Amino acid sequence: MSLEVRTVTESEFPDWHRTLNTGFLRPPGGADEVMAGRLARSDLNRTRGAFDQGRCVATFRSFAQELTVVGGAVLPADAVTNVTVSPTHRRRGLLGRMMAADLTAAKERGDAVATLISAEYPIYGRYGFGPAAGVAEWAIDVPRTGLDPRWSGPVDGGRIDLTDGADVRKIGPELYERFRLSQHGATDRDEHWWQLNTGEAPSSHPWTEPFYAVYRSAAGEVEGLAVYASDDEWGDGKQPMNTASVRNLIAVTPRAERGLWQFVCSIDWITTVRTGHRALDDLLPQFLPDPRAARIVTQADFLWVRILDAVRALEARTYAVPGTVVLDIHDRAELAGGRFRLDASPAGATCAPTTESPDLVLDVRELGALYLGDESVLRLVALGAVSEERPGAAAVAERLFRTPRRPWCPDVF
Repeated sequence: MSLEVRTVTESEFPDWHRTLNTGFLRPPGGADEVMAGRLARSDLNRTRGAFDQGRCVATFRSFAQELTVVGGAVLPADAVTNVTVSPTHRRRGLLGRMMAADLTAAKERGDAVATLISAEYPIYGRYGFGPAAGVAEWAIDVPRTGLDPRWSGPVDGGRIDLTDGADVRKIGPELYERFRLSQHGATDRDEHWWQLNTGEAPSSHPWTEPFYAVYRSAAGEVEGLAVYASDDEWGDGKQPMNTASVRNLIAVTPRAERGLWQFVCSIDWITTVRTGHRALDDLLPQFLPDPRAARIVTQADFLWVRILDAVRALEARTYAVPGTVVLDIHDRAELAGGRFRLDASPAGATCAPTTESPDLVLDVRELGALYLGDESVLRLVALGAVSEERPGAAAVAERLFRTPRRPWCPDVF
């Protein structure tokens, strides 16, 4: 029998939710309050499933998101999440059908890009997504850092205070707004994000109350927030060997960032700090007198971007140098393909369809990888993923697209 792919009704949502849990190897039933909360937050017009004789066997959902691009502009994005196919129904084209329907609707809705966090690397390039921002995690050997063990607070006039989840829900959103508009690759956080990450909303994962540390400048302005938890490990000889795991650390000034890392590394009994997912060029190692005390334990792709409107996307971001390049973009889904002339400068950019000969030929997935400035045009040419049709064009595009700091998305969605 044929498999039906369509949006999900409210009465079908419990079955859809069970299938979602199955795909993520969680107990299929799950907590009723978690399911009810997800239903309340889900737009059923953007919640899709595949059905075999009335039973849900695949899940897919998207929601409205804002993506900060190079230069600080914000673009409307179609955020893809909750993607699963039950192990009994793999390799039948279900994801492709759900993805095609969602991306077509996003294009018609006016979203400029689509985004997702890819659990597995090989899947999403087929649908035009490219890895646009990576992450790294460090393990810090605290005794080796060379930090002053007598450190008792910032020396720049600022201060660090411990607080609770209720206070974080008040001060966190404004702080994060300031942060995300300065960090290309960051996405917006709604009220539910703050409720979920402070324990006020039910979660599919067991909740353990973390510690919250707020950095305030000498003028009393909130400039940073660190959220961390600790285990309880002791070694032979009754020596503490605890690990602090940072769940989230954001700062709008380097002094706040430095102060919060030094604070976490100064906590009694903490001998190891796990940083959580950070930008690939995070400042953290250089905050330490001995940067080798910070050892990379994870380095991987993270945020993937799919261009839906090449003109809007390319005109929205900024470019550090002037330059012109003609891009021939292939898109087998016929959502963002075509030949476009990009005229860019620090003052702004224009992008328009053209019949001029192309300088570079590339798939839309490579444009997604290049869009936030992390990937290199020259590397992609060397790899055969981008074709240079005019000598020197790749070098021009390299200068246009690359950014001095790397993009970072601090959130899973």
